[in-house]
Amino acid sequence: MTVSTLVGALVVGLAIGGVGRLAVPGRKAVPVWLTLALGVAAALLGAIVTGLVDRRPGGTVLLSLLVQSGFAALAVILAVLAAGRPGAGRSASSGPGARRKEEV
Repeated sequence: MTVSTLVGALVVGLAIGGVGRLAVPGRKAVPVWLTLALGVAAALLGAIVTGLVDRRPGGTVLLSLLVQSGFAALAVILAVLAAGRPGAGRSASSGPGARRKEEV
């Protein structure tokens, strides 16, 4: 893996992390730094996968960028959507303005 591949993965990951955060409407439960870090990590994973699969000496840069972008977009969107969903331990109406059932 070359330095240009690492720099490309960093740029792609940050860009996809930022765009993925803007793509999902409403308030997000995931901090900005986490979406950016997920984008970078997934783009690096995409670069590794591309390096393992494409063994041609003059491999195309476009294939690498597409795989990195796809991995990063998938990771960021899944993380933002999963964090916004209510889990097993909390109900959908457990926000700060939610009403509680009174015990009788």
